[in-house]
Amino acid sequence: MNIQKTFYKVADFANWLKNGQLKLSPEFQRRSVWKPGAKSYLIDTIIKGMPIPIIFLRDKRIDVEQFEPIREVVDGQQRLRTVLSFVCPEYLTDYNPERDDFTVSKNHNKNIAEKKFNELDDETRYKILNYEFDTHILPSKIDDREIIQIFRRMNSTSFSVNKQELRNSNYFGPFKTSVYKLATEQLHRWRNWGVFTEDNISRMAEVELTTECVELMIEKEVTGKSPVRLDKLYSTYDEEFAFKDEIESRFQYIFDYIDDIFGNEPSECTFLKKSLFYTFYAFLYSSLFEFKDLLIEKNPNNLTVVQIGKLKTVNDRLRQRNAPQEVLEATDRRTTNPKERKILFDYLKAQIIDA
Repeated sequence: MNIQKTFYKVADFANWLKNGQLKLSPEFQRRSVWKPGAKSYLIDTIIKGMPIPIIFLRDKRIDVEQFEPIREVVDGQQRLRTVLSFVCPEYLTDYNPERDDFTVSKNHNKNIAEKKFNELDDETRYKILNYEFDTHILPSKIDDREIIQIFRRMNSTSFSVNKQELRNSNYFGPFKTSVYKLATEQLHRWRNWGVFTEDNISRMAEVELTTECVELMIEKEVTGKSPVRLDKLYSTYDEEFAFKDEIESRFQYIFDYIDDIFGNEPSECTFLKKSLFYTFYAFLYSSLFEFKDLLIEKNPNNLTVVQIGKLKTVNDRLRQRNAPQEVLEATDRRTTNPKERKILFDYLKAQIIDA
């Protein structure tokens, strides 16, 4: 199968659309369903020069009037429609303001937020128009049935999407942006501490755990892992996330604090196991920030030297299996359950804070 691999600029697609040489919505493809947040995210991705998935085109018959081929979008019509409706909506013959009109969110790019394309500075417009899509062109002899077979084969080797990957696809607001920022900023620690493997990170496990830690801060209680509740967080704060700055500040502080205590010998810290990290984070957060209101800036109450010593003693007891049997069983069983998490949390509080 002779597939041409090349690059085309946004300006190329805009010109083809203007001249009637681009077919955006073939019969076998889904229609545009992207939300404004997804569209905003894509434009910011383009401005930052980051890569996006390959665009697939198919050459159609030659236009006898223009002496030019008609290019049909086989895969990527939602991406292209988003860019073209931002850059040159007047060229879309089926443009619908209610469906297609959008601007970039301040959550994604403050410099161009709420501006139309013609309101942007020349340099930014130049970046967008000169952005190159990695494009594969299928020959005209390939019919719709063969195209469907091609994409079924491509999709058949893909991993099934997990819950966090679905959230990544469905939400683009300030909550998602903040959580992903927090998780990414700590990438070196996730790795150095051994909390996650590279496979875990590739499937966004560190983002999901970060989401759980943020949920703890918002809800002010130790809970079990609940995909439904995590989904609700992304949905609830997809438009406004009032305590974003305070959450980010407190989260960063906790991670710096952990690094100060256990960073030199992370392999000796049993709390840095993936299964125990949430409860350890919950203990430190409750001790340092006392579950205080997130709308109020809170200075942390650091542990005393004696309390840090007790924390290390408890860590050694757990590692050497010298802790109470109930606690050991709680750390061995499903540590995503609220009961097991609460047993370890209460044990830490009793041994280190209450004592």
